[in-house]
Amino acid sequence: MQIVAGIEIHIQLTTKTKAFSSSPIGFGGLPNERASEIDMGMPGTLPVVNKEMLKQAIMLGSYLNADVSQLISFARKHYFYPDLPKGYQITQDDNPILKGGYLTYEVNGEIKKCYIHHAHLEEDAGKSVHGYKANTSGVDLNRAGQPLLEIVTEPCLHSIEDIIAFLKRLHSIVTYLEICDGNMQEGSFRCDVNVSLRENESAPLGTRVELKNMNSFKFIQKALEFEIDRQHDCIESGTPIIQETRQYNEATNKTESMRGKETSEDYRYFKDPDLPSIWINESFIEKAKSGLPEHPETRLAHYLSLGLSKIDSNNIAYNKHMGNYFSVLTKNKIPAKTASNWLLGPISELANKHGLIFSNLPISAEQVAELLQALQDGIVSSKMAKEVLGYMWSENKSAATIIEDRGLKQLSSEEDIMPILLNIIQNNPKQTEEYRNGKDKLFGFFVGQAMKETKGQANPEVLNTLLKKALND
Repeated sequence: MQIVAGIEIHIQLTTKTKAFSSSPIGFGGLPNERASEIDMGMPGTLPVVNKEMLKQAIMLGSYLNADVSQLISFARKHYFYPDLPKGYQITQDDNPILKGGYLTYEVNGEIKKCYIHHAHLEEDAGKSVHGYKANTSGVDLNRAGQPLLEIVTEPCLHSIEDIIAFLKRLHSIVTYLEICDGNMQEGSFRCDVNVSLRENESAPLGTRVELKNMNSFKFIQKALEFEIDRQHDCIESGTPIIQETRQYNEATNKTESMRGKETSEDYRYFKDPDLPSIWINESFIEKAKSGLPEHPETRLAHYLSLGLSKIDSNNIAYNKHMGNYFSVLTKNKIPAKTASNWLLGPISELANKHGLIFSNLPISAEQVAELLQALQDGIVSSKMAKEVLGYMWSENKSAATIIEDRGLKQLSSEEDIMPILLNIIQNNPKQTEEYRNGKDKLFGFFVGQAMKETKGQANPEVLNTLLKKALND
């Protein structure tokens, strides 16, 4: 059977204020401290379109190969939820800001395309908060009115691998453009997946089921695995598949029915009488596009030319701030492979551990360059450099200061190492005699003793050379 999936992706835009009011946006804080009369739809208030959200949508449109609609309008989408006090959501219906387009992504070395139907702007709803007091629920409207761009794909994805790869590529682009912080835990990047099964690619489309509000790549995969198996079992047993909205329950690892799937008629769309249609002129579009950073594909080609692997090149190219670190490191004469290994290895590990992204690491690219230069010069070993990095991260001191203060300098001179080796040889006469009589495996024993005596600070290459010399004298 063939999987057929289309996705609706909601990204929270990084404007300073809300979509139709001057209220600041942000995550957390006291309940309702960022909810104005406009956000709550109080009588007598009038919404005003945030021009920055138009600009950010146009920037993404350039990367999605989409057409920008110069004449746009806003509509009211009616439905009732406790966290939507005015009873409707301001969104776009007939005239979305972006139409068509596609995004390429890669699965197992194969380049594929996901086609975009459209992308429209809308405001976010508030949030129901359950259990903040015993047997009580509350409504926090801080999120109400935050600007969203919803990207709607065609039903053109045919495997779980395709879905996850496409979403990861889109996530990397919106964070690269800095139009979304990409924080999935906080709901900044979330999606609904519409999925169905059919006998083969020539058969009519099956009944689709919507998997709602998923904000983790891991849970998206698990939800799809369960739902596809569930639909397959229904088809095999002759049980009708109901068009509905389901949610993933991570505790049971199952999808569960939420409600019947609404249609556009259920929402009773009509043009918002408080918001006139907007003509976006060429000058505004060009100004928005002028703020685009260097395309990640350009960076990708450059990294490949430096000899990096395709996987490493992709990871750095689509992480704008990691790429900025990489540029500083290579300009400071750090070899490309060394820079790549440290950015994707120890530094990314620390960032993940502390829940940070490269735009707000506690150490600068220049500080990392200083550390890697010390490694390159043999001042520290690779193991010691990782230890220094940990102290730099927590103490906000330079590599040179930490190396000096903590005595982490690597021993590389003969006058430092040879006396230690001679002492080890003198204290281990039996092993020395056996080695000299042809038991070569004992060389490792002497290396281990030397590293123990030097607390791992001896330069391994120098140590091995001097040890062979001392044992053979």
